[in-house]
Amino acid sequence: MRHRKTSTRDAGDAPALVVLMVRLNGTLEKGNEDGKGAGTRVFQGAAEGAVAAQPEKRRLRGDIINLYNSRRGACGRVGVGLFSEAARDSRENRVSGCARARSAGRQAELSAERAVARSVGGRAALPRAAPDAGPRCPGGGGSPASSPVLGGRGRAAAGGSSPPGHAFRRVTLTKPTFCHYCTDFIWGLAGYQCEVCNFMSHEKCLKNVKIPCSCIAPSLVRVPVAHCFGPPGLYKRKFCAVCRKSLESLAFRCEVCELHVHTDCILFACSDCRQCHQDGHLDHDTYHHHWREGNLSSSARCEFCKKTCGSSEVLSGMRCEWCGILAHAACCVIVPPECTFGRLRNMILPPSCVQLFSRNFSKLHCFRISENLQTESDEDDDVDGSTQGSTKDIQISTDSSKQTLKIFDGNDAVKRNQFRLISVPRIAKNEEVVEAALRAYYINDDQQEYELQTFTQQVLLSDDVINRNDAAEDSNLGSVFRESVPEAWIIRAKPKDEEVIRIYPAWLKVGMAYVSLRVNKDSTVQTVIKEVLPLLGRQTECLQNFKLVEVLMGSKQVQRMVLDNQELILNRLKDIRKTSIRQMNQTRFYIVENSKSIVQVNLFVGGLPPQLSPEEYTNILKEELAIKTNVVSVSHVYQAQGAVVLQISCFSEAERIYMLVKDTVVNDKPLNAVVIPAVMASKIPQNCCPLLVFVNPKSGGLKGRDLLYSFRKLLNPHQVFELTNGGPLPGFHTFYKVPSFRVLVCGGDGTVGWVLGALEEIRHKLVCSEPSVAILPLGTGNDLGRVLRWGAGYSGEDPYSILVSVDEADDVLMDRWTILLDAEEPAEGAENGIAEPEPPKIVQMNNYCGLGIDAELSLDFHHAREEEPGKFNSRFHNKGVYVKVGLQKISHTRNLHKDIKLQVDQHEVELPSIEGLIFINIPSWGSGADLWGSESDNRFEKPRIDDGLLEVVGVTGVVHMGQVQGGFRSGIRIAQGSYFRVTLLKPIPVQVDGEPWIQAPGQIIISAAGPKVHMLKKSKQKQKKTGSLKEMKVDSTSVSEGGRKGETCVHTYGSPPALWA
Repeated sequence: MRHRKTSTRDAGDAPALVVLMVRLNGTLEKGNEDGKGAGTRVFQGAAEGAVAAQPEKRRLRGDIINLYNSRRGACGRVGVGLFSEAARDSRENRVSGCARARSAGRQAELSAERAVARSVGGRAALPRAAPDAGPRCPGGGGSPASSPVLGGRGRAAAGGSSPPGHAFRRVTLTKPTFCHYCTDFIWGLAGYQCEVCNFMSHEKCLKNVKIPCSCIAPSLVRVPVAHCFGPPGLYKRKFCAVCRKSLESLAFRCEVCELHVHTDCILFACSDCRQCHQDGHLDHDTYHHHWREGNLSSSARCEFCKKTCGSSEVLSGMRCEWCGILAHAACCVIVPPECTFGRLRNMILPPSCVQLFSRNFSKLHCFRISENLQTESDEDDDVDGSTQGSTKDIQISTDSSKQTLKIFDGNDAVKRNQFRLISVPRIAKNEEVVEAALRAYYINDDQQEYELQTFTQQVLLSDDVINRNDAAEDSNLGSVFRESVPEAWIIRAKPKDEEVIRIYPAWLKVGMAYVSLRVNKDSTVQTVIKEVLPLLGRQTECLQNFKLVEVLMGSKQVQRMVLDNQELILNRLKDIRKTSIRQMNQTRFYIVENSKSIVQVNLFVGGLPPQLSPEEYTNILKEELAIKTNVVSVSHVYQAQGAVVLQISCFSEAERIYMLVKDTVVNDKPLNAVVIPAVMASKIPQNCCPLLVFVNPKSGGLKGRDLLYSFRKLLNPHQVFELTNGGPLPGFHTFYKVPSFRVLVCGGDGTVGWVLGALEEIRHKLVCSEPSVAILPLGTGNDLGRVLRWGAGYSGEDPYSILVSVDEADDVLMDRWTILLDAEEPAEGAENGIAEPEPPKIVQMNNYCGLGIDAELSLDFHHAREEEPGKFNSRFHNKGVYVKVGLQKISHTRNLHKDIKLQVDQHEVELPSIEGLIFINIPSWGSGADLWGSESDNRFEKPRIDDGLLEVVGVTGVVHMGQVQGGFRSGIRIAQGSYFRVTLLKPIPVQVDGEPWIQAPGQIIISAAGPKVHMLKKSKQKQKKTGSLKEMKVDSTSVSEGGRKGETCVHTYGSPPALWA
């Protein structure tokens, strides 16, 4: 690999080191006083760390320290990588000091640091918080808290002004290019590009670069959390977080955070997703900003310097994925580390309050994301990079002077046929090929530690394989390519007799730390634990109380494995590297306290027969799923809905049941299963009122998918539920212990009625029995959304603004009604010729109930949608179908009044000549029409949605309905009351809140449905200034929070003839 240039005076012997120190001291005496602390601290840490790694250099360390203490005073002892508040303060002081130390003393000090490291034969164990290493959590950091940035490895050393981990080289620009640091255009023909991650920069910006390279990103993750990738898609104006290039082809997007990656970069993305729940591993009490770089709007502005930080040309700018704060990479340093969740803090369910044991479940299962979105290739981590890697970065070269090679990084890549392509000159030397191969796998280690092998595991051209450093520079180093050389290679790590590994303590609740430890071929897991405990201040504790855990931080799955106490560490490292050097770069070792963990997986199972006892449900599950009662118990039973919640104390049993439920049918009805998190209500802050979000992705214009993604990013994904996956009951069960919460329903009027019905059935089991409900209208009519000022339909508004409006909305009451359908005639198709009447049926009504022509049009529309559901993906098309079926009914005669009888509050009401009879609860019908009308009439009270009364209106036919829709007429006012009985003399179409059917002759009884429901009405100041005539009429109708009226008014039809001609 190409190393960063160093002075020839950086020799590895002590005399040269002493010379450098004398030069350093002389220069520092003439330097700026403000830079003294920075230089001495960095040098002190380098010297002590190097000596700790090589005990035989103790005498040299004493000379160095004595020399410095005599000239500059004691600088304090730098630890072995442990972070604390003092270390953070020290880092901030070093940042300010180094910013002013631009003299020759700075350069001499850095040279001395490199000399110390090389004089002891390795890199020193420096503190991770390097002076100019960058923001606390650039490029993704770790959730929940940010991570300090490492200095570079290989060519980019720690400390100084060196960019963290990058390997910059001067390149000639052949197309318009923008700087990734300042986002300005790079004028001229030359720029600086990182050979690993493609970071582009001006020469003047190099010293200010804070974003770490992709090669060291895994080492910056504080808490490893796997991503939840959806199906591959095309994402315009987005950039890959790994290679920093534009997403011009299919790419993956995390459904929980803002990460975007190419299909062939997904394996190299670090597991730095948001930590949305506690799972028993590395649970933290304090949540810090979770920074994600780039993919910001070009108009985004930094919260601190108020300058533009976003760009549509490059990956630039930082955004906290919890609070949404925006900042430059350089400005992140001054941001207070703790995140307060921003403007939506009162609506977000805090991650520390959610517990979910999910070892054997994928992220899709944990967040209840429909699996039908996934492609077949999106399993495990085996995205086929064999062809994808060849098209994005490397094109097959037609230049005869270059050759394209397939590079595998281990046995696992060979099995999966996952390789990376590199293009190198045919006369390239071996070390150059190894360097290119390491760059292709985002590894910035020293190429001297690696070699190329063929599939036969034989070292390639043994006389000249890699880095014969002891040979003279003018020696005859042969080319790696010869006539019979194959085109596919495996890059291997050379065996080592000893190594330095990092051990992370898993019990820290705040911050992150690691201990560097040198191991040899005799070091076992037990000896490592024995040596690490004293360094962590726990030398008095018993070794048997701890274990060493190997953690593979994959982008899709974080895998943990407890190592055996007698296992040799070097052998384990060798096996990992043999499998994949990429996996070695993503592997950590944690020392964990032995504790008896309590496994509890909550599984919601629906689709069971309703109205059974817990014992009967248990017997059904034993027969169909063969559950083990010693580890599975029924914790909750919802008899009316035919659902149970299972509490499982075994991971494998929970996974088996979950997979088996998908293929199980009971009484010709398929079962469904949903993984439910446990909400610890006692930890929820007092002023927090979480928002429970239900989204119906099939409503209206099929915009629910985008809303699901947006709300999962803005809130905790555990408070967002997809209604097509188990309905609203899993969401209400998740929140059943929450003392106060609100509900947002994204869907049409039918979806709102579905959620309100489920709430009515289980409100007695909720601690918060009367949550307020807001609406995001996605349907075709959206009459209830219009009345509550949420608009005529969702048209792409900013989801963040919607959540702010929900938080500021006013609480109002609304009546709900129960409709009893009692058919007197027998149902058709009775068995054995015995005719039995249909059993009574009860439905709930929120908006309106229609009989006759209104319901007949809804029924025809419903049939058309069932025949061709794919065409009904826009409100415009849906309304066009309504017009079409309406024109077919235009010649109907007015004879409905002959087929039904109406009784209002025990009084018979004579009906006029009508074709449709409609009971309305809200002042909006048929997509915003005012069917009752705004004319004053002293015979009726002014309608309100909370007055305990229904208004009865008649229409004469399709033409009359069209006139009402156009605002030219209103309906025929017939009656107003609180109790209704309708007698059907023949089968008649009936619809309730848009759900139509044919009702057999019999009785229909409409009455109030218990307590009023709490709804959220959008505040007036959030309304648009302009609106349609229908919306203005709806808004002019008063919606008060008062109780019902004093008297019930019943009037027969007596409107002027002009109203019902």
